[in-house]
Amino acid sequence: MRVLFLSFYYTPDLCAGSFRAAALIQALQPLLPAGSHIDVLSTMPNRYSTFSAAAPEVEEGETLSIRRIPLPSHKSGMRDQSKAFLAYARAVRSHVRDRKYDLVFATSSRLMTAVLGAYVARRQKAPLYLDIRDIFVDTIQDILPPWLARPMGGVFSIMEHYAIASASKVNLVSRGFEGYFSGRYPGQRFAFFPNGIDDEFIASAPDRASEAAASTAPYSVLYAGNLGEGQGLHMILPGLARAMQGQARFTVIGDGGRKAQLRKALDEAGADNVVLLDPVNRSALVQAYLGADVLFLHLNDYDAFRKVLPSKLFEYAAVGKPIWAGVAGYAAEFIEKEIDNAAVFPPCDVAAAVRNFPTLKMQPTPRAAFIQKYARHSIMEALARDIISISHE
Repeated sequence: MRVLFLSFYYTPDLCAGSFRAAALIQALQPLLPAGSHIDVLSTMPNRYSTFSAAAPEVEEGETLSIRRIPLPSHKSGMRDQSKAFLAYARAVRSHVRDRKYDLVFATSSRLMTAVLGAYVARRQKAPLYLDIRDIFVDTIQDILPPWLARPMGGVFSIMEHYAIASASKVNLVSRGFEGYFSGRYPGQRFAFFPNGIDDEFIASAPDRASEAAASTAPYSVLYAGNLGEGQGLHMILPGLARAMQGQARFTVIGDGGRKAQLRKALDEAGADNVVLLDPVNRSALVQAYLGADVLFLHLNDYDAFRKVLPSKLFEYAAVGKPIWAGVAGYAAEFIEKEIDNAAVFPPCDVAAAVRNFPTLKMQPTPRAAFIQKYARHSIMEALARDIISISHE
């Protein structure tokens, strides 16, 4: 069997899609029939302009080939991202033109990799398995101005229908997506395999309740991840940092389209208890988690984000630290049901965040049952088996 695997991001790039793709490849390889080969088509590391990692453009193995396509330099704007994706799409089309595949897989957050996978699968007359990590049509309705959101939403709805209708099966990483997709595509088959926890974070999990004394104020609060409109840190952190003066010191590790706005808002608020740092590799990230008293998470106050389940939650929960989360909808329900020692407040609500902070126990919390349930290798093995199953239909 020859498998085409499309993921715009791949290790060593820093993002949830990158690590998910690499873990899935590891799970797929031993399950494929003898003599099978996987072609991974991705990009050179490009997630953050402030983080670079060396990676070969081509890696050739007996059962696996990885091609990382160089992209034009770009930032977080829609225009730059569109140009980058077009470069990726052109290279993918060129690569597959004279090759034949028995199965096409595509993992996608901003929809277009899913559309590209649908295009290739139709041309190849091969079954397609989609892994959907976000509802792009829903998101742009919230983040774009109304005069642009309506026409763009119409265009991307057509593209979404093309992609979903082309797939033999679709995995949704959040159960919160189910209502949206099942309502629009009642004839499609859906699976629900979430992101899960990688081994690096499982290895750092506390194995029993800490006997050490609880931390005392000022507490070190860490956020690590993207700094975009979706996270909305520029909407919550300036006011929250001021309100928590003397009680908390904030460290933000990451980059994204709203970092400059966040920095400006912090300066205007006089919030001198916040440090902004550039992205770091995973080993340094684990150490940062372990050095913090509290791990902070936030999603902006948009309806679209009431359906998502942030991948960051799995990392945070695994390392056993208290979690302070400004989320609503499915993510809030998931935390309440699955994660001990977490304080949830409505997005962008500084007063509620301050009010809920004292409910946290300032010491490590073992979450063995959570880790066992959401270990990435188990989830990816089940997803890999599901992917292979469509080739037998």
